[in-house]
Amino acid sequence: MGTSAIVMMVVSIVLVWGGLIAAVVHLSRHPEQE
Repeated sequence: MGTSAIVMMVVSIVLVWGGLIAAVVHLSRHPEQE
């Protein structure tokens, strides 16, 4: 793989995990009240 492909793969992984962590932190700080 080229350097650009590796960079894009790392960026996509960071975005996915960053989104998951942000969602977990948001839910833990603001639990859903039903």
